Amino acid sequence: MSYSRKIMITGGAGFIGSHVVRLFVKKYPDYLIVNTDALTYAGNLENLKDVEHLPNYKFEKADITDEKRIDDLFQQYAFDAVIHLAAESHVDRSIMDPLSFVKTNVLGTAILLNICKNAWKGNYANKLFYHVSTDEVYGTLGETGFFTEETPYDPHSPYSASKAASDHFVMAYFDTYGLPVVMSNCSNNYGSHHFPEKLIPLMINNIKNRKPLPVYGKGENVRDWLYVEDHARAIDVIFHKGKLGESYNVGGFNEWKNIDLVNLLCKIMDQKLGRKEGDSASLIQYVTDRPGHDLRYAIDATKLKNVLGWEPSLQFEEGLNKTVDWYLQNEEWIKHVTSGNYQNYYQEQYQARTN
Repeated sequence: MSYSRKIMITGGAGFIGSHVVRLFVKKYPDYLIVNTDALTYAGNLENLKDVEHLPNYKFEKADITDEKRIDDLFQQYAFDAVIHLAAESHVDRSIMDPLSFVKTNVLGTAILLNICKNAWKGNYANKLFYHVSTDEVYGTLGETGFFTEETPYDPHSPYSASKAASDHFVMAYFDTYGLPVVMSNCSNNYGSHHFPEKLIPLMINNIKNRKPLPVYGKGENVRDWLYVEDHARAIDVIFHKGKLGESYNVGGFNEWKNIDLVNLLCKIMDQKLGRKEGDSASLIQYVTDRPGHDLRYAIDATKLKNVLGWEPSLQFEEGLNKTVDWYLQNEEWIKHVTSGNYQNYYQEQYQARTN
């Protein structure tokens, strides 16, 4: 079949990436979507069981720091676009192992940019490199104010520093080589298929199993939360309508203190599990704060709303209820992830077909 677009989506087996892959594969049957993922701890092909049989979906196991492998894929598929989500993304892991974040997030992004530049050879019509980043590059806010696209970068963790560096490389390739790029910086995401070391799925799983609920410091840190399917919709809009060389902030207009969020989850879970109100909240334990823990993030997504017409579709409690329901209804997925068995899926489903 002849496809109107051939798009590499890096990190497409991860949490946000799998939602983007699913949206593009189903919404655009005339696009070839090639999910390129290294399948590290957070990459899970079980996230995409519902689309893996579709003719416009392909999976390629590859590390974005493997220049020859990525270049070979460009030769094989002749991509006209990249949506780049592959990244090491957990702040605590970056504090323990900063160099792996430099390698994946900085070097990997630079390799992708360079391969696009060399493959497209200045013929940039209908070409696009879309870099998906984070609001953490902006640093921290006090009790007031919001991050805008003009907010100076001020990263505080190895993770956010590595993402800030990758953002700068993307814009440098636009300014130096004219490479067609767009970029977005998003707030915290929540929803289905989230690796359970992150706050919301960790709390859901621990509440369900009556395990302690660890909250950093006093739980005063504030985050802006966005339903992951709304983020995928934003990526779709920016990919198709974003202005080259521009960045767009994506946020939920939805700020919560960590402790208030955990208490809300406890209340929702008590109702759904038939427990007495306050039962799950008794599991909360305050733990030593992480080093360099930013106090508050808050995104101003006005530009994206006014210029491209995107806004969140769900109120937070509705999205949180949907998220809790998904985790309660998908116990096998959680068991596979927490036991590590999900990593066998590629071996069983993909390597078996090629041997």
